[in-house]
Amino acid sequence: MAVHRIGIIGLGKIAQDQHLPVIKANPDFELLAVSSTRGLSHEDAKYTFQDYRELLKVPELDAVSICTPPQVRHQIAREALLAGKSVLLEKPPAATLSELEDLKALAAKTGKVVFTTWHAQYNKAVDEAKKALAGWSIKRLLVTWKEDVRHWHPGQQWIWEAGGFGVFDPGINALSIVTRIMPEPVFVKTSSLEFPANRDAPIAANLTLSMSHGQGDLQAVFDWRQTGPQTWDIEVETEAGLTLKLTHGGSCLEIGGRLMVQEEPAEYQGIYRRFDALLTIGHSEVDDAPFRLVADAFMVGKRLQVDAFED
Repeated sequence: MAVHRIGIIGLGKIAQDQHLPVIKANPDFELLAVSSTRGLSHEDAKYTFQDYRELLKVPELDAVSICTPPQVRHQIAREALLAGKSVLLEKPPAATLSELEDLKALAAKTGKVVFTTWHAQYNKAVDEAKKALAGWSIKRLLVTWKEDVRHWHPGQQWIWEAGGFGVFDPGINALSIVTRIMPEPVFVKTSSLEFPANRDAPIAANLTLSMSHGQGDLQAVFDWRQTGPQTWDIEVETEAGLTLKLTHGGSCLEIGGRLMVQEEPAEYQGIYRRFDALLTIGHSEVDDAPFRLVADAFMVGKRLQVDAFED
């Protein structure tokens, strides 16, 4: 099989922590080029650019992974597709749903691949949870996603800007698991969003969810102010009494209080295996379900002002 020659646009924390080492370890990919507005480079890349437009001119490049903040992904992805490159989009895939729909249509028009990545879905525990819940009616759902923004996003200002998603930057990971494992679609019924007095994105959110069938108690709580141990849990109970709990961001699964799956996350390895498969068959995969739930949370959200946040 041919090796996919790939470039990375945006060399921030997620690219350095996940994309670069996973690409290096995957024989189906060759890191050909990187682009960083800060002038960063990588020893494995043949080409290094500050302007991503120069990277897109490399004729032998097959695809790009776009790891920039979401506010600028749409324009970069459009130019990549028009330059004949397939595109992997970090989450969230764009700033708005309309931008993502445009990329989906453009990929079809150009015959290139667009792949939306939801890394939390690439856990064995998530797949097993989906199987366990298939066909059941849900009585209760509780998402608790609380972490320390100062630890995970030190000094990053784009996350606090309009379009930066705020607490939904990590929260969308939880929602990507929910949309993956629930046996039927969920909807945002109510939403309260806590905005620091000096920021344009929420630091906390509380959602009430609903389903087409049943009157289950479905709640999701997100908070960026938690210090100490971090909490990334999803609890589900069916009408028949089956209880299920995903912990550690979706890498561990308990069913009926019994530990069923406990594995170290290998999410990005799964992402690039899937990207290889999509590139090989020339097929796009655009999953907007987690993105729609976040958009709906903003659309129906009640805004609450809280204390100013300082880094």
